[in-house]
Amino acid sequence: MWAAAPLLLLLLLLLLLPLARLFQRGAARLEPAGRAVLITGCDSGFGHLLALRLHRLGFTVFAGCLCPGGDGARRLQREAGGAGRLRVLRLDVTRARDVRAAKELVLSHLPERGFWGLVNNAGISTFGETGWLPMETYEKFADVNLLGSIRTTLAFLPLLRKYKGRIVFMSSIIAYFTLGNGVYSMTKAAIEKFCDALRLEMKKFGVQVCIIQPGNYARSTKIQPPLSAEEIWSELSEEEKAVYNKEYVQERANFFNSILSEGSTNGSEVVDAMVDALTSPAPKARYMVAKLKEKVLVFVCALFPTVVMDSVLSYALSK
Repeated sequence: MWAAAPLLLLLLLLLLLPLARLFQRGAARLEPAGRAVLITGCDSGFGHLLALRLHRLGFTVFAGCLCPGGDGARRLQREAGGAGRLRVLRLDVTRARDVRAAKELVLSHLPERGFWGLVNNAGISTFGETGWLPMETYEKFADVNLLGSIRTTLAFLPLLRKYKGRIVFMSSIIAYFTLGNGVYSMTKAAIEKFCDALRLEMKKFGVQVCIIQPGNYARSTKIQPPLSAEEIWSELSEEEKAVYNKEYVQERANFFNSILSEGSTNGSEVVDAMVDALTSPAPKARYMVAKLKEKVLVFVCALFPTVVMDSVLSYALSK
């Protein structure tokens, strides 16, 4: 009897947690006025859309752009109506001095309610089988997608602890499986584990950490443009060209480009989740924003033996 007590307690908690969250979510939402949020990767895509949405809601927005003089940054300033509560700043998350400068700017322009949120949105993606990519590509992806988010988070942790704010990370359902973009999947799986550690550690400070897991929204962002087989072939080493032929590379490129073409164009769905993570009285630890078939794939990957998932993905690749 006593041996079953921990299991019964766990089942009881699983039943009560949804009810507790329901009561919490019924509480008043956050008042945005006088609160600052820094977003990385605002040149285009989700970061661009989120900066505009938060600005309309009343937040003071610091929009980090890789190219502050580029078309995306200029369009962002026009759409926000010029200066005021939205500031565009140069922020390359791979450069420590950019991150330091961003923190100094935020500190010198903090509104009355202080620093509320950090959104680690900046990221890059590419396609290619493991041996096709040079070591420099792996290093670049780790620096942007993983270390860039960590670098920015560590810089702003003191402010977030002080104001009991929120940290939002952009992950992906690709953290659970890969279909020809293993380098991107690798970085997203790593950032998920970083977030899991950070979320538990920040609870004692009242700081909440949330992960956004979009499905295929390639047509809503510029993170992954289509690739030509010729472009891929020209980048292969002589050793890889000796193993693969152009026809195989063409097949892989066609397969990956077909996935990109099926991506959702409704990026506002992902932005809705990001806004909820920043404003809800009871934000979720993870927001999966994906089609039903994508969620099923994640479910199979998480709960079934690896051999089952390998069979499913191998079948998809063979088609």
